[in-house]
Amino acid sequence: MNAWLRKIQSNNNFLSLANNGLVAVFSFLSFIMLVRMVPQDTFGEWVLFLTAGGFLDMLRFGITRTAIIRFLAGAQHQEAKELIGSNNLINFITTLLISIILIFINLYFHNVVGNSGFGMFFTWYPLLAFANLAFNNAQSILQAQMRFDKMLWLRLINVGSFMLFLTANLFVGYPIQIILIAYIVTNFASSVVASIYNWDGIRYSFRFSSKANRLLINFGKYTTGTLIGSNLLKSSDAFILGLSPFTSTVGVAIYSIPLKLTEIIEIPLRSFTATAFPNMSKAAIENDTDTVRSIFYQHAGGMTIFMLVLMVFSFIFAEPIVYILGGEDYIVGANIFRIFCIYGLLLPLDRYIGVALDSINKPRQNFYKVIYMAGANIVGDSIMVFLVSRLILVFSWLVLFTNGMAPDTAYHLAHGFTMIKTLELVAAVTIGFTLVGIGIGYYYLNKELGLDKKTIFVEGFATARKIVRQVLVPNRSSS
Repeated sequence: MNAWLRKIQSNNNFLSLANNGLVAVFSFLSFIMLVRMVPQDTFGEWVLFLTAGGFLDMLRFGITRTAIIRFLAGAQHQEAKELIGSNNLINFITTLLISIILIFINLYFHNVVGNSGFGMFFTWYPLLAFANLAFNNAQSILQAQMRFDKMLWLRLINVGSFMLFLTANLFVGYPIQIILIAYIVTNFASSVVASIYNWDGIRYSFRFSSKANRLLINFGKYTTGTLIGSNLLKSSDAFILGLSPFTSTVGVAIYSIPLKLTEIIEIPLRSFTATAFPNMSKAAIENDTDTVRSIFYQHAGGMTIFMLVLMVFSFIFAEPIVYILGGEDYIVGANIFRIFCIYGLLLPLDRYIGVALDSINKPRQNFYKVIYMAGANIVGDSIMVFLVSRLILVFSWLVLFTNGMAPDTAYHLAHGFTMIKTLELVAAVTIGFTLVGIGIGYYYLNKELGLDKKTIFVEGFATARKIVRQVLVPNRSSS
């Protein structure tokens, strides 16, 4: 039994899963506490702070994150130091430029920013950006080195300490300003640990070279767009819903609960893609196309099988799951969560197609794939929010009014009905743009690897069965 536990704990897939799983649990608990800790309008500002911050993080690290993981996986000792130095230099410059721009906007357009709901973001994000710089550098470098154990420790320091503060704050009741300071301090603490142990490569910060700079930037100019596009796939929903007169901030709050649950469901997928990418990149650099293809088949197909089980469970128990996270006021979002469960079935293929394209040095094609998806999402959301929602409002009002209901009462009920249906339609658009991404991405990947659709699921089922047997019957798997 002890030997089995040691084997599991040394397995990169397990460590990556623990990394994302434990962090997600802490983030989940922090989310629940904050929902109940601050007023609704303040919580809305907090959500905008995190959403906008996440988007800018894509800008800050989009150039280097995927590139450093890919090239560092197969680099020799001296080349690795140069890559790490260039990674740190580029990330510092982008952080500095973005912070200067935000400070300038906040100083010269302070009233406009303050009235927009983004005051918290413009005031605090520049400080946060430098506080978590070393932490983010370390996450990229450690993933390339397959040191998921160290990644786990750093992320536990980051989110775990903040959750402990929030737990204490349930009894103390500090205002949002103190919560923000605590959030920045916990991010800074994880950065300090990363720098002390050189996990962020701080000792190699001046080993950068023009060759490494060009290598990262040439690859990263596409992955930046890919990461930004991926971020827009989700954040654009919230932004567009916030502009609608039928949903506004209330609709955004309701939509955020099933969306948060979807992020939790994605934990296993993020974990396994984190281990697959360096392995696929190493095989691609060595021109071992068969290994790249095999890893894609096993991971994409295997995760689809696992997600099928998880999605069926989540679909059936959507109401209690939504209730646990948001409470009774958010139970109306259960059907939105069910729609996201269908989306979850498509995620493994979509994600691994993107990972495979990056690993075989085709970031431009992956960028095109994500841009098509983001475009389909924005157009689809806009049609649902600004056109279809109005038709729903008019039709539902007419039905209620012609059945003898007073005009004002009919409008009030029709408005509420329209809000929920609009949210569900926006969630349904998610399925559409994911299908678009799978189709386009598979076309690009098939041209390079010569894929077979049936083999994805045949090898995927075999991989899933093997993993289950290793977990449930360890002695048999090792014999």
